Amino acid sequence: MLTPGELAPDFTLPTDSGEELTLSSLRGRPVVLFFYPKDDTSGCTVEACEFRDLFPRFDGSKAVILGMSPDSVKSHQKFKAKYELPYALVADTEKVALQAYGVWKEKSMYGKKYMGVERTTVLIDADGRVAQVFEKVKPAGHAEAVMAAVAAL
Repeated sequence: MLTPGELAPDFTLPTDSGEELTLSSLRGRPVVLFFYPKDDTSGCTVEACEFRDLFPRFDGSKAVILGMSPDSVKSHQKFKAKYELPYALVADTEKVALQAYGVWKEKSMYGKKYMGVERTTVLIDADGRVAQVFEKVKPAGHAEAVMAAVAAL
């Protein structure tokens, strides 16, 4: 797992717009990078909508919000449109960044083991360094806790 102070792993991946986004191009602004398992599922929708609802406050602090999952660009486009999400969703279908950030893990449900995204948020400071890692996130109320961390930067 990442530790505060280390340089956040860089990546270049497509977003819901179909355009490539490179993390290091966002230097100079804090970045909230939230990893979630799957578009349009209950917990992921709660989390995404809470970030949507608090977006004006994040935007006012100059923070960039990025959601990332292994879903496709097309899936992200539908999810974003359905819930009117005002921030970019990054498609990591090859799980390159998910693995670099240590969030692609073995999970277990009903005794069955499988690989998936462990819901995690990484707050990256304006210099591109990890400021804080929120592990095993519970969706409800999470965006508010992240907003408090951004305000403390």
